Amino acid sequence: MSSTTGLTDAIKVGVVMGSSSDWDVMRHAADILTEFGVPFEAQVVSAHRMPDDMFRYAEAAVDRGLVAIIAGAGGAAHLPGMLAAKTTVPVLGVPVPSRHLQGVDSLHSIVQMPKGIPVATFAIGTAGAGNAALFAVAMLANGDATLRAKLDAFRARQTEVARAMTHDLTLDAKA
Repeated sequence: MSSTTGLTDAIKVGVVMGSSSDWDVMRHAADILTEFGVPFEAQVVSAHRMPDDMFRYAEAAVDRGLVAIIAGAGGAAHLPGMLAAKTTVPVLGVPVPSRHLQGVDSLHSIVQMPKGIPVATFAIGTAGAGNAALFAVAMLANGDATLRAKLDAFRARQTEVARAMTHDLTLDAKA
């Protein structure tokens, strides 16, 4: 699996995963990046089945202009940490739920990086993938006023949705 946004701008974020089965979770990162117009690529880079490809990906990240790598992995979840060991581009780790341990194993693997090789670790599953993408957007927005305005508007919409929840509760109580 290798895809890009189709935008003409240089790719800023890599969305990588250990297996195509992780796409159900990682597509939530891709959806957020698309919503904000952030150029990204999505591909499988397995730490265990294609380590040489994974190392090449990490080692080329800086020269390719990547600002962040969102790495989703399940089970042993070595991908985010191994990428971080081979690049200075920030790696945002997303634990993908596993069949037997529901992603807790992945969370522990990703969050327990040794001092000196950081991986920003997000929640298990789709919330983590979405938040990792929003984090990448926020990083990019520091140097892009247009993107900052889009992020501010997104957050304002979230606030309005939350406020409407109270209104919906009062309507339910009157019914």
